[in-house]
Amino acid sequence: MDTRPSPIAGRWYPGDSGQLASSVDGYIDAAHLPEIKGEVIAIMVPHAGHVYSGPVAGYAFGAVRGMQPELVAIVSPMHQPYSQPLLTSAHQAYQTPLGSIIVDQGAVAELDQQLEAELGFGLTPVRNDTEHSLEIELPFLQRVLSGKFRLLPVMVRDQTARVGEALGKSLARVLADKAALLVASTDLSHFYHQEQAIKLDMEMLHQVEAFDPLGVLQAEEEGKGFACGKNALAAVLWAARDMGANKVQILKHATSGDVTGDYSGVVGYAAAVITRAEPEVSSS
Repeated sequence: MDTRPSPIAGRWYPGDSGQLASSVDGYIDAAHLPEIKGEVIAIMVPHAGHVYSGPVAGYAFGAVRGMQPELVAIVSPMHQPYSQPLLTSAHQAYQTPLGSIIVDQGAVAELDQQLEAELGFGLTPVRNDTEHSLEIELPFLQRVLSGKFRLLPVMVRDQTARVGEALGKSLARVLADKAALLVASTDLSHFYHQEQAIKLDMEMLHQVEAFDPLGVLQAEEEGKGFACGKNALAAVLWAARDMGANKVQILKHATSGDVTGDYSGVVGYAAAVITRAEPEVSSS
């Protein structure tokens, strides 16, 4: 099998399988989750090195522990300087120290076709990319999900609402008849002092909690909040809404300063869960 080797194992997270499993489990076990009502459709997770964002990511992944999706769609930013608006992996699988995860070629092709119809272009497959924001989530998924799952990897360069909404609606159509989980990979503000970072992050999270993908994009355009994966996040919000989700619950917020003790220039992290609640039955 043509497997993408990990460019970040041993640097962004432990390269030893036993140490990796133990550390990931520790982040999840340490999360004190509130009550989550409804069916989980999607999660929002940070994507820094595990030592920095793992304690926050553990909240979102703890909320899906034991789920058995057949397909996981991860939508992340592409930090590398590709010119194409939307990318995916050209490999057949991703490799981590915990094993390989097969890319669902059928789902990739179906999404590509949907995007072509919506936008006039689809997904550009890339080989041997060094993008961390998608891979960093895989060890968590390997530890919390029950059974084998396939991967639908999408990396976003274009930051326009037109592309984000088309991606979201296309994802919803592809996932409609599947047991699926959506993952939005994003960090929040970068390198502001802790006090300012919290203000910016709270505004962005206000838009997320309001289930407002356009608000997410506009918050950054207006300089009121920041998220490096803003259009990946917006796309997942659009997709989840089309899949019947009706609530976003913020589970945890922290910054890199909470780990390092240096609050002079921090990166913000948040975990959230997007759910589809059953309608309440009136007794009258």
